Amino acid sequence: MMRMKSLAVTLLVIAAGAASAQPVTRVCEALDTRIAQSPANLEGRVLNEALFEAAALDCPQTALGLLENGASVEARNRFGGTPLNVAAAHGAHEIVAALLERGASLDHPNLAGTSPLLAAVQEGRRRMASYLIAAGADVNLANREGVTPVMAAAFEGDRRMLTALLEAGADPDAEDRHGKGALVYAAGRAFPASVELLLEADADPDRVWGHKLTALMWVAGHSNDAPAADGLAVAAALLDAGARIDLQDDRGRTALMIAAERGHAQMVEYLLDAGADPGIRDNMGMTAPDLAVSDEIRSLFRP
Repeated sequence: MMRMKSLAVTLLVIAAGAASAQPVTRVCEALDTRIAQSPANLEGRVLNEALFEAAALDCPQTALGLLENGASVEARNRFGGTPLNVAAAHGAHEIVAALLERGASLDHPNLAGTSPLLAAVQEGRRRMASYLIAAGADVNLANREGVTPVMAAAFEGDRRMLTALLEAGADPDAEDRHGKGALVYAAGRAFPASVELLLEADADPDRVWGHKLTALMWVAGHSNDAPAADGLAVAAALLDAGARIDLQDDRGRTALMIAAERGHAQMVEYLLDAGADPGIRDNMGMTAPDLAVSDEIRSLFRP
């Protein structure tokens, strides 16, 4: 029990010394108590498991005590992540700094291939993502699905995160295993600011992704919870950047057909005004008017 008693003393000393700078929360106090009461015959495992918990709860003084008493920065949880993966996802800045100072792998992927940076982006931890980027994290490291940090930021419509990643050299044209890239993620969810940033970073407005779908096709069928005005703004940005309006996917569908079938009346009207051809037929011989899902949209095609 000597090691655990020593750990308990260490935790109390560290917590007391840091009390003026950062009060210990009840959650962290409870964790400290449980650590001190843990059986001695499981010291290594207890230390590492406690370190993961301290990282998830953002208990920096507890984590420091655990590290000083032998917890490993290379420990793995059941998801294959290290304490750094967990701390980054929870925005535990002091713990991340301490782990990196002790040699933790900055880009370690968990079993899903998710790096600490990607985890921070997916959880919306902007400050953490910026910290990891400044520390040299690989901004183009993808998970097993091929999703990179810039795709995750584009999907969430996080303009500030996207800016930081692009400025750090993230590839705006990378694609995941499903043939989708940051531009189509942003377009499909109708995020104008994200689309504009990607276009400014030289993303190809006419690039063909999975199933020969372009970003314009994706925004034509954008999420129904997105404001129609945002979808129109994305379409305008793409067309201004040179996107061709009548390209067809592997079904022979154009952006106009997709908008008509999805019931996006304002998008149909906008594309028609922009010069989209309503007479193009898909692989089944259907035109945009044939695919219209409502009388309101069908009326837009009448002379």
